[in-house]
Amino acid sequence: MDFRVRSDLACENYRDLKQPPKGVECTTEKLGRLMVSRLRIKDDEAAEELGKPCGSYVTVECGYFHLMGERDRALLVKLLTGEMRGMSERLCGHLPNAETNIFVAGLGNAEMTTDAIGPQTVRHLTETRHLREHEGGLYRELGCASLSALAPGVLGQTGIETLELLRGAVAYVRPDLILVIDALAARSCVRLASTVQISDVGIVPGSGVGNHRSAITREAMGVPVISLGVPTVVNSATLVWDALSEAGICEVGDSLQRVLKTGESFFVSPKECDVITREASKILSEAISSAFIGGL
Repeated sequence: MDFRVRSDLACENYRDLKQPPKGVECTTEKLGRLMVSRLRIKDDEAAEELGKPCGSYVTVECGYFHLMGERDRALLVKLLTGEMRGMSERLCGHLPNAETNIFVAGLGNAEMTTDAIGPQTVRHLTETRHLREHEGGLYRELGCASLSALAPGVLGQTGIETLELLRGAVAYVRPDLILVIDALAARSCVRLASTVQISDVGIVPGSGVGNHRSAITREAMGVPVISLGVPTVVNSATLVWDALSEAGICEVGDSLQRVLKTGESFFVSPKECDVITREASKILSEAISSAFIGGL
């Protein structure tokens, strides 16, 4: 079939393969009610087969954010904190400290609920870079990393590519690490509002809604990049194809293939998307703060 299943989650692409390539390592563990998958793509052949760049992808399946109890929420924040600090150590050569300069980019359209996780996460953060510049004593007493943040909007709002805006900010701020946050697209509805993906290979803004822009990667920015993504939408054609597959229908005629192709430009999201976005952004901001501000 010519139709291509749509997913930004590396774990979904991996699970779809009948015979995973040798250049991929994947482990799964259960922590309380959380399911954690760690996938590493080691060579170009495996990257091409999975449709993802070489690097590490950590996927946490946690259940719906807005229905989580306090214990599970605290465990999720702690887990995300540890993963971000571990990736930061690998990419920068040391754990975050008072000399570390972190730049956070909240990607997406703040006026579109399913795409607002990045901007809303930035809104909940407490930035500290200005304290190091203007309140050195207070900054040293806090013992946190230097954190600055920006929600650059989208091309349709600014007329400027996100990559161009971020390059300008990065050239001035000169961070040791860039942390980007964005909404993603999943294949399965089960993972909407219940999954977080962390990666050390960067991200393509707008990929969650099929509007691909220039990739934000280490090669493009000149600085290591960690990405955090939460799936908020499912491509409607992918949803139909997944339902057909679940029903055991793997071969379809040309007419249905044309219908699926037409549906590739449409996306669906849960009816509670406003609550989901709010809760997901709070969890991500808590984890970022714990990793780089309150966790030192």
